[in-house]
Amino acid sequence: MIGMMKKPSSRLDELQGLLDRGHELPQHVAIIMDGNGRWAKRRALPRAAGHREGVKSVRSVVEAAGELGIEFLTLYTFSKENWQRPMDEVSLLMKLLVTSLKSEINELAAKNVHLNVLGDLDDLPLFARAELIEAMERTRHNTGLKLNLALSYGGRAEIVAAVKDIARRVRDGELYLEDIDEYTIGESLYTRNMPDPDLLIRTSGEQRISNFLLWQVAYAEIYITRTLWPDFRKTEFYEALINYLRRERRFGMVSEQLQKKAVS
Repeated sequence: MIGMMKKPSSRLDELQGLLDRGHELPQHVAIIMDGNGRWAKRRALPRAAGHREGVKSVRSVVEAAGELGIEFLTLYTFSKENWQRPMDEVSLLMKLLVTSLKSEINELAAKNVHLNVLGDLDDLPLFARAELIEAMERTRHNTGLKLNLALSYGGRAEIVAAVKDIARRVRDGELYLEDIDEYTIGESLYTRNMPDPDLLIRTSGEQRISNFLLWQVAYAEIYITRTLWPDFRKTEFYEALINYLRRERRFGMVSEQLQKKAVS
């Protein structure tokens, strides 16, 4: 569904009103951050300018999620497929990642944010890998927002790795074939010990999942906005949450079943 709602005087007030009426915020929000290149192109700027502006949106959304008490925020930062981009752009993105971590880590630590990486860290250049490991170690005891950066991440690659892990356990006698279920698979994914995303946001208007959390978003509510990522800030995040709170999540059931379940 494409987010086309008009902005009232205060989106935060509207969000607070929904929460006061007993609506529950999503426990886990995942975002496909798309549109940096188009944002720059529309302004006749180099793509690097779009990526740098996009970092400001990351800061704004992380701050908003933490203030609202959302438990998990997963950002699609760099996909497996992104390695196919021109090397100068890939190099810029890796350097921007490190620069951003260095400038933001003190604030993340102060705000009790726990940083984690989903993906294949071994794919990253050594300088970026070292900075990420240091940042994760520094924040690993924090108990606030769990911020997941999906880096060198691919949903299919994640599932393949999970299948191999399960096959190894069966081979080694740690697991019986008959005992394999959805829980077994979930515990072999990068997101083990995390709830599945309740809300998946995609910016820039593209209507595809792009190999992101393929297993985990089976029942996520999907919100698509034409806003390009560098323009997606707190107000736009509130709009996505308001849209989510107005939906009825049935999980394969019908409305009447949900109503009876709520009463009981």
